[in-house]
Amino acid sequence: MSNPSIAADELTDELEPNDSSFSLQSKFQTELDSSPLTRPMWMLWVLSAGLIALDGFDFFIIGVAMPFIQRDFGLNAGWVGAIATAALVGALIGSLTLGPVTDQVGRQRMLVIDIGLFIAASLGSALAWDAWSLLFFRFLVGVGIGADYPISVSYITENIPARLRGRMVIGAFSFQSIGALLGALIGWLTIWLFQQTVPELAIAYAWRWMLGVGVALSVLVGGLRLLFLLESPSYYLAKGDYKAASEAASELLEKPILLEPNASIKATDADEAKATLGYYDLFSKAYIRQTALASIPWFLQDIATYGIGIFTPTIIATLAFSSAENLLTQEMASARGAAVVNVFLVLGFVIAVLSIDRIGRIPLQVAGFIGMAIGLGLLSFSGSTTQIGLLFTGFILFNLTMNLGPNSTTFLLSGEVFPPAIRASGAGLAGAIAKLGAVLGALSLPVLQESLGISNLLRLLAAVCVLAALITYSLRKAASTAISSP
Repeated sequence: MSNPSIAADELTDELEPNDSSFSLQSKFQTELDSSPLTRPMWMLWVLSAGLIALDGFDFFIIGVAMPFIQRDFGLNAGWVGAIATAALVGALIGSLTLGPVTDQVGRQRMLVIDIGLFIAASLGSALAWDAWSLLFFRFLVGVGIGADYPISVSYITENIPARLRGRMVIGAFSFQSIGALLGALIGWLTIWLFQQTVPELAIAYAWRWMLGVGVALSVLVGGLRLLFLLESPSYYLAKGDYKAASEAASELLEKPILLEPNASIKATDADEAKATLGYYDLFSKAYIRQTALASIPWFLQDIATYGIGIFTPTIIATLAFSSAENLLTQEMASARGAAVVNVFLVLGFVIAVLSIDRIGRIPLQVAGFIGMAIGLGLLSFSGSTTQIGLLFTGFILFNLTMNLGPNSTTFLLSGEVFPPAIRASGAGLAGAIAKLGAVLGALSLPVLQESLGISNLLRLLAAVCVLAALITYSLRKAASTAISSP
């Protein structure tokens, strides 16, 4: 695989019609790559990581809360699947529609809208009065999550030195697992508190407190956002706003930098702007393989990841804790087990951060998919308390290899293979296709579990992971020729 830090002018001169913007982009990239990590870069990274942690918490906590919601509202299996996947459907729509909007209005403005949506939707979810209202607010939570994927990956990819980009992007994305781990811990703590104090109120209120923590986290991230108001210089350059680009670059790099074309180039900017890349270029001959690489493996990964992840507490409870004498005992045990398993999500990201630039994107992604398949295979042979070791070994291997491979590399590649003018659009499209896989996985899992049984279902998901590894390998040349600096 080629070096992921390929100079911008090696690719951008070939692919971008606006020469003035791209020569200045090369100048900015040279300055960025030689810069140390500045305070604005760290603030940008922390903000993106906080949003991604919020994503992980919101996606995971619904799995812990679902048994209580099901009993509180008297839901059948169809409603359980619908509410569990409402955020995924919202994320699909948010990624698909708000990625292009982010390329038009800017990363900074969309971040403000995104956080406001998170706060309102999280509050509505915690205060939902029936199944329909909960479904609606969980959908809005998902729209916010979907918008966050293209915003965050564009923000970090465009404003971090190339030598550190892989580690920093994956480091920020690792907060998804920290958010999921926090969701498991909050779920366990909430159940324990109700069990110790007012167990008779647990079904009606425990899930509301779990979802309510998402409101507090949204407000915390929103407060952080107010401390940092900086647009990406690459966004301004793609739009031809050179004065704003110079100001943003100077603030980001903490030194004066002028990004202004000469007069003769300026005079032709209006004509050149007509040829600027747009959304449909993602499907052109120049970018179709990059789009496929960013989208298809992520789609297949999410079929397995979200199908398993959202229902992890339920699966653990069904496989290993089904003999517990009551709901609170069973769900507290399963939440505790999920928390232990999710520690390995974080460990997987740590390994990815340390190895991404040494091993490369494609090898890690292929190896990760194979490891996920093996983990699912082990899970398929567990099914009672006498096989608890096999159960947790399978979950641990699945989560570890998922995060050291596909869950890291798919997000990273979605931001690296597209130029700035369509970066958020490309990342948003890839994220939307991925969430389509997540919706299919999460919606079909309860039904397939009933018809096939858990063991056969897990073997089917293992086959999906093997297919993803094969497709990734077949598209490896798209990565080696397309990974570019912003």
